[in-house]
Amino acid sequence: MAISYEELTEKHPCFARGANSGNGRIHLPISPSCNIECRFCERSFNTYEKRPGVTSTVITPVEALEAIRKALEVCPAIHVAGIAGPGDTLASPYALETFRLIKKEFPQLIKCMSTNGLLLAEKADEIIEVGIDSLTVTVNAVDPAIEARLNDGIVWHGKHYTGIEAAEILIEQQLAGIRRVAGSGITLKVNTVFVPEINGEHIEEVARTVAEAGADIYNIIPLIPNHKLKNCREPDCMELERAILRASKYIDVFRHCQRCRADAVGIPGGEDYGSVIYLNLQRLSRKDTFSHG
Repeated sequence: MAISYEELTEKHPCFARGANSGNGRIHLPISPSCNIECRFCERSFNTYEKRPGVTSTVITPVEALEAIRKALEVCPAIHVAGIAGPGDTLASPYALETFRLIKKEFPQLIKCMSTNGLLLAEKADEIIEVGIDSLTVTVNAVDPAIEARLNDGIVWHGKHYTGIEAAEILIEQQLAGIRRVAGSGITLKVNTVFVPEINGEHIEEVARTVAEAGADIYNIIPLIPNHKLKNCREPDCMELERAILRASKYIDVFRHCQRCRADAVGIPGGEDYGSVIYLNLQRLSRKDTFSHG
């Protein structure tokens, strides 16, 4: 059974209330592929960028266990094993396979997973069965016309969809998945990437909709101008605060996301041990691991 939201606020650094809890996490870069084409996302292999979708390597589920062992040696404060990429966790089977292994070998660790939600409704029962404690779903719009400006397309059941059609399918599946998981005991967080020129006036509607679907907490992530949205601007502090206040009418809002890499290890804001942990683990081929589908 998943741990309670109250316990998450004590042990999960992302859910800590007030000052940083001093607890750490390890992000396991397990999931190489993705099934949606976000216009702001460019997944990369490097050691210097500090953003989601970036990792120094991609590892196997068995290698993930070795990474956890090493991480606990250098940072005993780690209480969370998370998988957030570099692709989507449900686009390949590796994330759920890894969580099954973690459940058996490291039952004391909180299991945390992020997904774009395209396959969430289909995989909901399996997610519950493997014992995920905290699930994050990225929902950037609930209006297909807005979503289509943020996402070029999706690959769903072997077919490539674009434009409004892709947006409609994605939103429908995301909300259906959230409803399926809500009530299971899993703490359900929704992320929205805030792009002022595109979904800036839509944040309140997203917050209201996901709250009604059963989400527990909401996280507004300022855009990091990148890829096809590299000419869009990051929201300023006042815009972000206004968006938080509007969303807060419907749902509890996160306020301290640090937009971590897919291979981050340690206490957020402190020393990152990712390069130490993953340096000697197997590296897969580079760009061709980032295929859609």
